Amino acid sequence: MAEEVQKHSVHTLVFRSLKRTHDMFVADNAKPIPLDEESHKVKMAVKLRTEYGSVLHMPTLKENLREKGGPNTGDPYGHKQYSGNQGQEVEYMVTGTHPYPSGPGVALTADTKVQRMPSESAAQSLAVALPASQSRLDANRTAAGVGDIYRHAGMSERSQPPGMAVAMVEAGGNKNSALMPKKAPTMPKPQWHPPWKLYRVISGHLGWVRCIAVEPGNQWFVTGSADRTIKIWDLASGKLKLSLTGHISTVRGVIVSARSPYLFSCGEDKQVKCWDLEYNKVIRHYHGHLSAVYGLDLHPTIDVLVTCSRDSTARIWDVRTKASVHTLSGHTNAVATVKCQAAEPQIITGSHDTTIRLWDLVAGKTRVTLTNHKKSVRAVVLHPRHYTFASGSPDNIKQWKFPDGNFIQNLSGHNAIINTLAVNSDGVLVSGADNGTMHLWDWRTGYNFQRVHAAVQPGSLDSESGIFACVFDQSESRLLTAEADKTIKVYKEDDTATEETHPVSWKPEIIKRKRF
Repeated sequence: MAEEVQKHSVHTLVFRSLKRTHDMFVADNAKPIPLDEESHKVKMAVKLRTEYGSVLHMPTLKENLREKGGPNTGDPYGHKQYSGNQGQEVEYMVTGTHPYPSGPGVALTADTKVQRMPSESAAQSLAVALPASQSRLDANRTAAGVGDIYRHAGMSERSQPPGMAVAMVEAGGNKNSALMPKKAPTMPKPQWHPPWKLYRVISGHLGWVRCIAVEPGNQWFVTGSADRTIKIWDLASGKLKLSLTGHISTVRGVIVSARSPYLFSCGEDKQVKCWDLEYNKVIRHYHGHLSAVYGLDLHPTIDVLVTCSRDSTARIWDVRTKASVHTLSGHTNAVATVKCQAAEPQIITGSHDTTIRLWDLVAGKTRVTLTNHKKSVRAVVLHPRHYTFASGSPDNIKQWKFPDGNFIQNLSGHNAIINTLAVNSDGVLVSGADNGTMHLWDWRTGYNFQRVHAAVQPGSLDSESGIFACVFDQSESRLLTAEADKTIKVYKEDDTATEETHPVSWKPEIIKRKRF
């Protein structure tokens, strides 16, 4: 028997094994089942209601309206023009806060949801009520109509060409009103900011430095790293004061409480820890997340901790009792960043599902979902003085206005994966990216006044150039960055720089901004 087995070649034995396997799985179970019409209808109805319920009330664009309008009803951009001398009144549904033509201050009620075309006198009275400058501003700023949304799908937020403005409101609703060319708005000159320069590189971690926070007294700062340690450094000298061990995976978030002597940390080991800095020991764990915890923040006025995780949720914890107050669910991918503020909305999250959500802390539900970004939102920062915030994504940095998340403007040009944002009271916005580049912007105008790409520390590869977190100290005179070359870099403003030595070359930026 043994001799028989040895006669067969390896090839024959393998072939036999393959044949046995094929015979075992010969039934084609992977073949798709035939489509059942009834179940397909149910599935589509559920999908419509859950995914598109918020826009189902919007009317379908009637393309044949363009044919009925007769001559001289179109414009160079394909927009439909309704002049006052048409023989018949055309019924056109417009949804949103503004009846046609766009005008501010019209509340969305049962009467304004569906509007017939306004009469000449109505348009004229609307124009009289508006100052000309306001109407010009709104021609560029107000939300587009339904038709515009359909025609310009996929374009940037400012879908109207900057060289044209709707003149119907300004012209008082004259019968021959149409689109008139208008001078493009010029960008205001940005405030001058001195350039920032690198003045200290702090080494000590053995892995990527993933997070950083400055304590409220401005005496020291804390960092968390992929080497699983948390280190506390003296801010003035940059010397290491203390190392804390306890996490068993990368530390992804640290924050120091202004209300108690506590340090909070979170990591990829799903753990959220509270450290008592008088004893340098962990005194509380917050259990509940099902995957890596990517970020955390403390509420400024109440003892509440908010964490966000790869499990697509953010959780609100009572700091003292360790109880989970709310689980904020709604994101469909990892939640990368979370921020808290005392005013409404009190919690803001950014996620890899490309959305930003503003949450109602009391109800534990979403107030607003912002869907303008096309790629993952890894960073959100709140302005310390204005009621605004910014979000960072590889497609754009966007600025928003609280409480409803109204879009303000795009800051374009930092074409990289933006991991972190920081802003100070002087209006300097910093964006740090995965490729080690750091851009500094004027908050008000969105002007990019400086670009920095610091060299990696000696002994590191160029590919280890990457910024994971950045923060201003409490005096806002120093900027600290946590980087992939295992260092913390400290920047400060160049005291010798003046507006004469470093002028703002802002005119080319205007031309660039006109394009979008």
